[in-house]
Amino acid sequence: MERFGFVGLPNAGKSSLFNALAGGGALAAPYAFATTDPNVGVVKVPDERLDALAEMSGSKKVVHSTTEFVDIGGLVEGASQGEGLGNKFLAGIREVDALVLVLRTFADADVPGPSDPLEHLRIVEIELTLADLESVESRIDRRRKALKADPRNPDLVAEVDALEAALALLSEGTPLFRSDLSESRRAALKEHFLLTNKPVMAVLNIGEEQLTEAAQLASELGESLPGTEVLPLSVQLEAEAALLPADERAELLHGLGLGEGALPLFVRAAHGMLGLRTFLTTGEKESRAWTFKYGWKAPQCAGRIHTDFERGFIRAEVIGHQDLLTLGSWGAAREAGKLRLEGKDYEMCDGDVVEFRFNV
Repeated sequence: MERFGFVGLPNAGKSSLFNALAGGGALAAPYAFATTDPNVGVVKVPDERLDALAEMSGSKKVVHSTTEFVDIGGLVEGASQGEGLGNKFLAGIREVDALVLVLRTFADADVPGPSDPLEHLRIVEIELTLADLESVESRIDRRRKALKADPRNPDLVAEVDALEAALALLSEGTPLFRSDLSESRRAALKEHFLLTNKPVMAVLNIGEEQLTEAAQLASELGESLPGTEVLPLSVQLEAEAALLPADERAELLHGLGLGEGALPLFVRAAHGMLGLRTFLTTGEKESRAWTFKYGWKAPQCAGRIHTDFERGFIRAEVIGHQDLLTLGSWGAAREAGKLRLEGKDYEMCDGDVVEFRFNV
């Protein structure tokens, strides 16, 4: 299960975004630090392909993939020196897979705080960078001493090299996600759970009156975050819609021109950022969605179901979900010769429906 941590200034819309995605549960109030303890929510990832396959197979059970969201208190300028809540609460998102920067771009007399998303971005980046700098400075001497005692340890050599590179960048005020730090150094830093060493996306919180400008506003912010996914959302509207029954929610979203809503949009953007894809399994007993990393081969994907599947992998029977739905059943696909037999070198594709053969 992938985990995403929300970071932003007070009143940026983090708790409302949490409610929009998780269907409520977080206090969203127009004053600073309404959130003091992390809110954690787990949601099913919508997948029309899975629902259609389950209906085709008459599945007794349908298991969607899941995603976790963690909403923490607002960062303020000077948090690293103890301002506001300080930065200790950042520990609540140190182990997430990616950060979501929530940046507000609308003014509201009832909601204090800046409405310039670039000002939000500046403060958040400074405080995350200073938090990481503190972490690296507190650890690097211990790792240097360990390396001196064991100078031929390749893992320690790589770790100290990466920490020293990170220290130089962070000392200059550069968050690691903005740097050209190599993938090998990023990997060596992984066990330190540095915040700016994580993939980053931005949610641009727009007002209802800015809906027609959403794409332009996102593009303008994207110029300051090159290579970063920027998703414009009217967070308050989405949070209100999330509390409605499904049919009323769909009607409201359609009427406002918001399409399918925040959760599918967010998940697609977030999965794209992490290089995630989905394969599917289906049958009378269960239909299920499984996430995997782009480029994974069939045995690795089989291991998502059970380690025995990967260890004893023989082959995979594969068909695209649309082809299977058109044919109407797994048996019909086999009779029509549409099932492909794939071996260990097959790279799984998004939307593949699979049966694995294994022997242990």
